[in-house]
Amino acid sequence: MMKTANRLLLIFYILIQAVLLQAQPRVPPLRSPEVVEGGLLFRLRAPNAKEVILDIEGISKETMTKDEQGVWSFTKKLEPDVYDYAFVVDGLRIPDPANPVAKPCYQCNGQSLAHMPGPASLSWEIKDVPRGAVNHQVYRSAVMGEDRDYYVYLPPNYDPKRKEPYPVFFLLHGATGTALSWIVNAQANIILDNLIAEGKAKPMIMVNTLGYGGNEKYAAEVIQEIIPQLEKTYNAAKDRNQRAIVGLSMGGGTAFYTGLNHLDQFAYVGGMSSAVGMGGPRPPASTTANPATTTPSTEQVTAMMDVFSKTYPKLDDKANTQLKLLWVSCGVDDFLYQNNKYFKQFLTSKNVKFKEVETPGGHTFMVWRRNLTDLAPLLFR
Repeated sequence: MMKTANRLLLIFYILIQAVLLQAQPRVPPLRSPEVVEGGLLFRLRAPNAKEVILDIEGISKETMTKDEQGVWSFTKKLEPDVYDYAFVVDGLRIPDPANPVAKPCYQCNGQSLAHMPGPASLSWEIKDVPRGAVNHQVYRSAVMGEDRDYYVYLPPNYDPKRKEPYPVFFLLHGATGTALSWIVNAQANIILDNLIAEGKAKPMIMVNTLGYGGNEKYAAEVIQEIIPQLEKTYNAAKDRNQRAIVGLSMGGGTAFYTGLNHLDQFAYVGGMSSAVGMGGPRPPASTTANPATTTPSTEQVTAMMDVFSKTYPKLDDKANTQLKLLWVSCGVDDFLYQNNKYFKQFLTSKNVKFKEVETPGGHTFMVWRRNLTDLAPLLFR
């Protein structure tokens, strides 16, 4: 009898809870961000917050307003692009809980991605063209002594038995990024799909690796482990003339190190806003000076040149016969602008030819998406 009574009490409790839940008002889900007339509308439900700031990286910080339901909102007029953003709630930085598209990030505060749609002429907009596939590869790296991963983009209509193997394009992320950054942040696969469909870029395999571990180990990992895996798994070219390595920021420095010190492996080498010449004395942080336009001291320049000489000890004009393209690009407002300026001076002192690209903008994917759009058509020609 006791067991039966307990069962009845449990059933009664469950029914009461169900009734109470039904009686509670349902809170409608928020949509954020939302494309509206005038821009993008950002929303956050935080009824107990005292202040909420919308922080759009590289653009602005905006104070949001709260309505009677405790929903904070702000409409921001933005040019067509993809933006990194976060909310700062009473000093706490958080990604947008209503937005499923998160910025891939390693050991850093979370951010979300907002897409302001634009015309079909923009390379990262999805169009009605054939689409490639993106595969995720996970493996145990003996070089790094840990599990690692990388992503492989296969072009539209990829043919594993095609007589002519596909050229291979290594594209590296920057500090705080992950192997997925170029796919999610930059829409790199969409850009390649569109360029290939328009006949502007050759069908190629793109490889987005994890970049941490140091330049020497990374170069060994790529050459000793990842390239053999690619050639075993995919219809990937084994000819150095059909292999490129390019990166942004930290990945740009790594790409230069790997490519220029292993010209037997890569004929196309490039960097975007690259972290080069980072050794030696650094100036104190300034709240007013713009590092992109502030001339480094003689001591700093000497230290940078010393780092370049030690990083590329064998680089000379013989590289011109091996390199089909050496790409050096940077936004004019980038904090690494001066480092790249002196890197180009170093290359010139070694009589090494390169393609110089300077664009508006700072250290952001808004610059690097456009860099990729211009660079990809130059590969494997």
